[in-house]
Amino acid sequence: QVQMTESGGGLVQAGDSLTLSCVASGRTNSQYAMGWFRQPQGKTRDFVAAMHMSGGSTTYADSVKGRFTISRDKEKHTIYLHMNALKPEDAAVYYCTADHRITTVEQGYGVWGQGTLVTVSS
Repeated sequence: QVQMTESGGGLVQAGDSLTLSCVASGRTNSQYAMGWFRQPQGKTRDFVAAMHMSGGSTTYADSVKGRFTISRDKEKHTIYLHMNALKPEDAAVYYCTADHRITTVEQGYGVWGQGTLVTVSS
């Protein structure tokens, strides 16, 4: 069993930066992908970014390309989401997830964290 634990959410102003962290613990292995989804209040949970922990390949949602960067620390089974130039529409609960391969589809991931709230004031 793998557990995901997010941290780093908070209240920021538009234009600010924020970095989220997610640690995978339990029965992890080297061949897996970790990623981020987000769910604004009253809306669906949507893909943000994902990274393969071994090869380092990444993929991003169009809405965050150029502003958000996903990175990893393989030894610590941790991923980070570096968010720059935050907009009010980036406000959401951000969820960390993991599975065997990268996909942008929510149903493709089997393990989820509890989420961390990001609030962006205008």
